[in-house]
Amino acid sequence: MNLNPLLQALDLQEDAARALAGDLRTQIDTLQTELREAELRLEHLAITRTTITGLADRIPVQSPDPSGSLELPEHPDYPRILAVFNDTTGPLRARDICQALDFELLPKHIERTRAKMKRLVTLGILAEAEPGTFSKKQ
Repeated sequence: MNLNPLLQALDLQEDAARALAGDLRTQIDTLQTELREAELRLEHLAITRTTITGLADRIPVQSPDPSGSLELPEHPDYPRILAVFNDTTGPLRARDICQALDFELLPKHIERTRAKMKRLVTLGILAEAEPGTFSKKQ
């Protein structure tokens, strides 16, 4: 009986298994690197949140000027956000505002809009009845 063809087939399978194992090790190394980077980013964000939260009580709250109108921060989105609230009844979410202002519904746009709406809550212009749900203050 000639075992050479059988041994050659076995060699081919071993080579394929070794190549697959090498590829998987490379993928694991890449994923471990990406995981370390993501965990580092999360750590930085946690530190940033702690820092901002610690400074929040030092930010002065703007009060209405003597004429009775509130002074908005100097960014063109604030009047546009308020215009959306003037044109609607009921509470809105940041996503709704983004749609009304024709922003792309990307997380960065939604989060920026949410931050602006929270700023308007701090200024006493908007109210946040439930987390993430905003309405015009009466």
